[in-house]
Amino acid sequence: MAETKYIFVTGGVSSSLGKGIIAASLAKLLQSRGYTCTIQKLDPYINVDPGTLNPYEHGECFVTEDGAETDLDLGHYERFLNVNTSQANNVTTGKIYQSVIEKERRGEFLGKTVQVVPHITNEIKNRIKILGQDHQYDIVITEIGGTVGDIESLPYIEAVRQLKWELGDYNALVIHLTLIPYLSAAGELKTKPTQHSVKTLMESGISPEILVCRTEHHITEEIRRKLALFCNVKQEAVIESIDADTIYDVPNLMMAEGLDQITLQKLDLPLKQDADLKQWNGFLNKLKQAKTELNIGLVGKYVELQDSYKSILESFIHAGAYNDVSVNVVSIHSEFIEDELETIKSLDGILVAPGFGERGIEGKIEAVKYAREHHIPFFGICLGLQMAVIEYSRNVLGLKDANSTEMNPNTKHPVIAIMDDQKAVEDYGGTMRLGAWDCNLKPKSKLAEIYGKTSISERHRHRYEVNNFYVKSLEEQGLICSGKNTKTGLIETIELKNHPFFLGVQFHPEYKSTVSNPHPIFLAFIKAAKEFNAQKQ
Repeated sequence: MAETKYIFVTGGVSSSLGKGIIAASLAKLLQSRGYTCTIQKLDPYINVDPGTLNPYEHGECFVTEDGAETDLDLGHYERFLNVNTSQANNVTTGKIYQSVIEKERRGEFLGKTVQVVPHITNEIKNRIKILGQDHQYDIVITEIGGTVGDIESLPYIEAVRQLKWELGDYNALVIHLTLIPYLSAAGELKTKPTQHSVKTLMESGISPEILVCRTEHHITEEIRRKLALFCNVKQEAVIESIDADTIYDVPNLMMAEGLDQITLQKLDLPLKQDADLKQWNGFLNKLKQAKTELNIGLVGKYVELQDSYKSILESFIHAGAYNDVSVNVVSIHSEFIEDELETIKSLDGILVAPGFGERGIEGKIEAVKYAREHHIPFFGICLGLQMAVIEYSRNVLGLKDANSTEMNPNTKHPVIAIMDDQKAVEDYGGTMRLGAWDCNLKPKSKLAEIYGKTSISERHRHRYEVNNFYVKSLEEQGLICSGKNTKTGLIETIELKNHPFFLGVQFHPEYKSTVSNPHPIFLAFIKAAKEFNAQKQ
């Protein structure tokens, strides 16, 4: 194939319709037909990245191998495709304007007046085309955040209009995801919101080739014909996207609707081969046929918003399916842990989640203590590892004042302290330890057994680490510091020997768990929880 093809996914009527899942599902189908695909997210907000956004505002911040702090949709892209994303896969308005202003300061525009058109739109087009350079991928799918008609989205829509014209026929297409609401009083689906959404898009010079219609009820052929007529698309290009039991059903639903076939037809590409979803459907069958249910406590301070821990929740789904169990995640707010003691007693496993700041810290420490003393499988991620070290220092080493300097800068026993290279950092955005770092595991340790090797690489996002001054004392009292960062010598993992499962990791394994390759630590944790559950029966 001579050129990379481009697909743009826009949204209308409402946000949160699932553009990311539709984009990922289409990419999965195209991949299953032998095409190489990647997905990019364009976010209209002015933040440079979501790294400084509160999880209540934006959900989880997903971190790539190369250290980009990105939108959580990139997690869906990786989980569906089993292909790493990068800095180039997430672009924000903040990044666009920052780049253009830097070029203006350097004099690259030769004194011209800098404007949204052409300077901002050119920058957007360049960011879109980066992933298609050197023919890295057959197809690049670009999801545009927000909804059509949003003021902040207008430069992106204009850039897409220009790029479609520049690329020419059969090299780019627009898929518009829209809502078909059901009015229970009238007992019918309504197409008018979609018609207005498409009209708004057409006013910007773009006529979508494919409509994907989110709906709670099946759409009839009459509705398809009506949408095709008034939205200027072929009837076979009106695709139903009905509510699914799980996001992992969506590729099959889209294949049944022919989304991949109509897409390839409009890009003038051959079908190549039948879609091969054998492994995917094997996972899906396991997920749906699991007979044992495990209750796993997720202890965090953002539990009101499930998207705050999206990658962890999806990792539980992957590991549960491969262990032939259904994982019921029990959200436990660490700020009110005393109200959750009875719930904690009924759990099959406890995961203490990542996070920042002082709020809810003592509750996390109490959860760790309960898991350690009652031999409940425990898994701590990032801050979860740090809370485990503080708990052990206080209750086993007898250092009652042990703490992190993040929570108490004046603690007498800073068992968790800020990294040396972070002490002079003033800006919060993009300054943590980010992306993939190597770690060496102790031979014969629990983690070496889990990974099946002693050299690993995992993604990080943190400023504070275990204070090496206390490592000797911790190990003398039975805490195994089983993994070290190869460059800094700092502790990456901890574990307890005389415990069914007690692990803490400074990195974020949830970022690397996919449908094809569930993360080994999550697999081991759920396996331990399954065994713990069986012993209770």
